[in-house]
Amino acid sequence: MINNILRDLIDTGDIAAFIDNILMGTEDEKKHNNIVKEILKRMKANNLYLKPEKCKNNIKQKTRGYTRKLSKGPRS
Repeated sequence: MINNILRDLIDTGDIAAFIDNILMGTEDEKKHNNIVKEILKRMKANNLYLKPEKCKNNIKQKTRGYTRKLSKGPRS
């Protein structure tokens, strides 16, 4: 279900969805925030919700020389 709702975002390579997890990786904060807003909008439209205690935001990880911001689930 979540894969169908987020298919176009998954296809960009900026997010991955697994059963009850959404992982994000972006190279800049503006793009990151835009994707978070889009995910929240789609989840609301499909009557889906998040558990804030399971969300992690602004985790920095260096990959292939780039620092990416990662989130496990979006936070509002």
